Amino acid sequence: MAGIEPQPGIMDIELYVGGKSHLAGVSNVIKLSSNENPFGPSHATQEAVRRVVHEMHRYPSSDHIELREAIGEVWGLDPQRVICGNGSDEIIAFLCQAYAGPGTEVIHTEHGFAMHKISAMAAGATPIEVAEQDRVVSVDNILAACTERTKLVFVANPANPTGTMIGLAELERLANGIPETAILVIDSAYAEYVEGYDGGAKLATDRPNVFMTRTFSKLYGLGGMRIGWGYGPQEIIDVLNRVRGPFNVTALTLAAAEAAIRDTAYVEKCRTENARMRAWLGEALAEHGVSSDASTANFILARFGSQDEAEACDSYLQSQGVIVRRTTGYKLPHALRITVGDEASCRRVAHLVGQFKAGAR
Repeated sequence: MAGIEPQPGIMDIELYVGGKSHLAGVSNVIKLSSNENPFGPSHATQEAVRRVVHEMHRYPSSDHIELREAIGEVWGLDPQRVICGNGSDEIIAFLCQAYAGPGTEVIHTEHGFAMHKISAMAAGATPIEVAEQDRVVSVDNILAACTERTKLVFVANPANPTGTMIGLAELERLANGIPETAILVIDSAYAEYVEGYDGGAKLATDRPNVFMTRTFSKLYGLGGMRIGWGYGPQEIIDVLNRVRGPFNVTALTLAAAEAAIRDTAYVEKCRTENARMRAWLGEALAEHGVSSDASTANFILARFGSQDEAEACDSYLQSQGVIVRRTTGYKLPHALRITVGDEASCRRVAHLVGQFKAGAR
């Protein structure tokens, strides 16, 4: 393949590594590595998919109007300012493709979502990593890193894998302070877990330089369907639709997502149960000497005394059939991210961590 080369910078991208799903020789695995809803999609969502399965030979809607209108009704947003994608990852890629490129800079935070950096590099832009403060996004550090080359500023709120978040006043200060030629992108994949938080929707409604991304992969239980959406100024939506493929979301996925977002009772049930077990798990880990920040998402970042201890605990958990997520790639080598599962899973992982801390290996 002499002479066949990818675009400059592509081979510098580190491959994204998802959470483990399987353990060799173990059939009954407890998977707490990917921040999935342990209860899965609602019955209404499953029924919507069953109704569409007989029409898989038909192309899906190219404008996603039914889903966009459902999103608008539930969240009180203008559906004309909504764009749907193959997960929020695709929306992030659209933003980088449309607004970044060689000679530009894209800001992301120290422990932020890996796809912010990857998408920037794929577009030929220079990713600029900004330090956080005690695992919390620092607006001051972001503003200090901005230059005339800054085109996009990505902030995950709540953040993954830390579970921390900043308030709306800080987001507004950030929107006020970035260069006029830059867009603040609020990655709100976990916004539904925060009671009363709009994910940055009002800012994206009122300001010409703020865009919000959301996903159905977490609270709605549709990680396997790959569906996300974005919302912001009409001018930005018009640009992104020019790079979006006409059939980027499947018919089954569109039907599932519309049913999921309309099933508000199920959403509230899942949010309430997550909050209950999240609080319990954080307290249980603390009783075993494992600290964590107060999480606002559906996972807890459990911090150990060292990288060696975190890796040893992970190995012990795997030996007992429990998978969590190492966060070395997120520059948190001394921590493990643990998804808040159902009650049985939470009690199991807490018990095993306690055994490990007591000397089990």
